[in-house]
Amino acid sequence: MDTLLKQQGLFLAFYRFVLGLLFACHGVATLFNVLGGPQGPAPSFGQWPGWWAAVIQLVAGTLVVLGVATRAAAVICSGTMAYAYFVVHQSQALFPIENGGEKAALFCWGFLLIAVFGPGRWALSTRLASPRTLAHEEA
Repeated sequence: MDTLLKQQGLFLAFYRFVLGLLFACHGVATLFNVLGGPQGPAPSFGQWPGWWAAVIQLVAGTLVVLGVATRAAAVICSGTMAYAYFVVHQSQALFPIENGGEKAALFCWGFLLIAVFGPGRWALSTRLASPRTLAHEEA
């Protein structure tokens, strides 16, 4: 168990990286019609909320992957997925399994977890921090 606890930061980094990458891929698919294209009709430039959601997915997801402004980006990601769930999915049925909102719910809670725990020591922002800041975080 001690080995797992010692590697907790590494696992958090993998989780952050995978979640951010999957989220960014949704934005890329919607904006550039690649990776299987958008899920549903493709939004036109500037169309609310689809096009803006895709931009948020791409930009904020990339920030989470890199570990730059991670907490703020994760809160934005979580909020967009909460919006998607409550506005788009919940009107169809109460539970995510019934209304197709599983991905929105999982992304929402996953990014909230990252916002609470932060990016971890394997984030780019942590690596670029001053040595004094790193020593303070490790103490």
